Amino acid sequence: MKTTAPEHLLRADGVTVRFGGLTALEDVGLHVAPGSVVGLIGPNGAGKTTLFNVLSGVLRPTAGTISWKGQPPPGRRTHHLAKAGIARTFQGLNLFPMMPVIANVMVGADRLAGGGPFSLISGLGRHHKDERELRERALATLERFGIAEYAARLPGTLPYGVQKQVALARACVGEPELLLLDEPAGGLSGRQMNALAEQIRGFSRDMAVVLVEHHMDLVMDVCDHIFVLDFGKVISAGTPDQVRADPVVTQAYLGTPADETPTDGGPVAVDQGLNGTRRNGAAR
Repeated sequence: MKTTAPEHLLRADGVTVRFGGLTALEDVGLHVAPGSVVGLIGPNGAGKTTLFNVLSGVLRPTAGTISWKGQPPPGRRTHHLAKAGIARTFQGLNLFPMMPVIANVMVGADRLAGGGPFSLISGLGRHHKDERELRERALATLERFGIAEYAARLPGTLPYGVQKQVALARACVGEPELLLLDEPAGGLSGRQMNALAEQIRGFSRDMAVVLVEHHMDLVMDVCDHIFVLDFGKVISAGTPDQVRADPVVTQAYLGTPADETPTDGGPVAVDQGLNGTRRNGAAR
């Protein structure tokens, strides 16, 4: 019998997370279609990081379900997710400081060679043919990202923007079906951010992307669909234009009542909340 492919690669339904008496997420729903770029935004303390950790398997929800291709997630450990085709970046670079750039990127391709987690680092169970193929794949990815000249360098000797590209290359080299990007624009210049936007748009030809980001211009530029969190709840969802025009989003970012008219008579742009901080002092 022919099976129908699921409409969504990743889906969250009724996700609630509690830490003791604190509810970090409450009845959150989110879906990611194949080839889409989905943004996850909200003021500081809205629950974005908590939801991202749930989606990436780091955190188990108190209630609700997460499904991958219509099935339960493959496991909670990073290498389980990688084997299933899910890759992520981190707010911190998380590069191995004593390994050259090419070896850092090779770690991200390990799932394609059938090795266990960190088998490249340990050198155990690694066939020479596997290692050669991983090296060739890693070098090709570095070339695609325009940073092949740094292959033999240690990450700490490189400019921050290049290190961010190395981390991104490591996440992409394994050809994931879903890429989870955790604030990839942090610390980048305007020119570097424009280049990142082009990269993210290019990623969607081969994979779906979930983007957690404070830089609203980037989110509005590259995302097909956006979910807005505030105090652990989804308060708005839709296309960038729909979210930008939603007065509830304006209220969350700027502390402006949804029915209040701006003093200059014009619309309040969500972009005014670029740093993701509430104007009413409610940020965490």
